[in-house]
Amino acid sequence: MTGEGIFQLFAYTIPAVVTGVIAFYFFRLHTNNEEGRRRFLLHKDSQKNTLPIRLQAYERMALFLERIAIPSLVVRVAPKSADKGAYEQLLIKTIENEFEHNLSQQIYLSDECWNVIKAAKSATIQMIRKAGLSETDSADKLREDVLTETMDKSSPSATALSFVKKEIGELW
Repeated sequence: MTGEGIFQLFAYTIPAVVTGVIAFYFFRLHTNNEEGRRRFLLHKDSQKNTLPIRLQAYERMALFLERIAIPSLVVRVAPKSADKGAYEQLLIKTIENEFEHNLSQQIYLSDECWNVIKAAKSATIQMIRKAGLSETDSADKLREDVLTETMDKSSPSATALSFVKKEIGELW
């Protein structure tokens, strides 16, 4: 092969390689765009199906927080006897039962929201136990003490409920 033959070979090869590289680049760009578009459409479709379920989970957790709020809890759960220890256990058991009933909702909530709800439940139980340590002698007096303690400060349920509302607002 002569120098002129090698030059002609490069003259035909270089444009073909450049055209091939450019075609490969545009084909890859097009495939990535199509993949992203399909992923977006799939995500959009799944959002349309899961959003009502997620909203329902937030609604159930808001109801849970309202039900374990001390004022509504002591009104709804009346003492069965005069024993303050039994009433304290009844209140705690009611909170635990409500929580277990809504346990499956955690898969639709963010981890942070679920932790806030668990903290509100624990803080409410702690407030009841703290009131149970007082020197009251009857369940009715314990009921009054628990209510009085929550009148002075914001309840854990109200704090958690405001967090849930804020998180729901971020869904829009």
